[in-house]
Amino acid sequence: MINKIWFFLIFIGLLYSFITGNNNMNSIVLNSADEAYNLLISMIPLIVLWSGIMNIANDSGLLHKFSKLLRPILKRLFPSVKSDKPLDYIASNVAANMIGLGSAATPYGLKAMEELQKENNYKSKASEAMITFLVLNTGGVTLIPMTVISMRMMYGSINPTSIIIPSIIATLISSISGLVIDYIIRRKNAK
Repeated sequence: MINKIWFFLIFIGLLYSFITGNNNMNSIVLNSADEAYNLLISMIPLIVLWSGIMNIANDSGLLHKFSKLLRPILKRLFPSVKSDKPLDYIASNVAANMIGLGSAATPYGLKAMEELQKENNYKSKASEAMITFLVLNTGGVTLIPMTVISMRMMYGSINPTSIIIPSIIATLISSISGLVIDYIIRRKNAK
């Protein structure tokens, strides 16, 4: 489905450029590719740094302690999860997302889904726990949006950290809304 949407958007853009006589498409494509490359090169050190910090936190047992701290909340959010291993990965994913490092959170999210799939009775269908984790991961609370702050710094923002309070508010609202809707749907399906 997403391929069709992208095709449609590109087609409309090309059609519009032909109708309006705007023949700058090549320069726009090349400039966009150059900007994307520069953005990628400038973001890699940040991703490597925080991924390394997350690995150190994991190896030192800090993530396990954080997982124990979150375990009572996670057990309530994921009542069908039997073992603690998926909850540890979920807690690690939540920790990385809280400091705004989605790229560092991805490996923990994948491992959490892998562990949740092991407990899934219907392998061709997502379990309730998998859906709840997806909702939690998508709307996850971000306390310090490091990636956004670094991008704002790269593009010369006067106050790159001014995004912190709006980010906390927006992600709190999205997380709570998503989890409430997930809970309502789970209760409805249980009946």
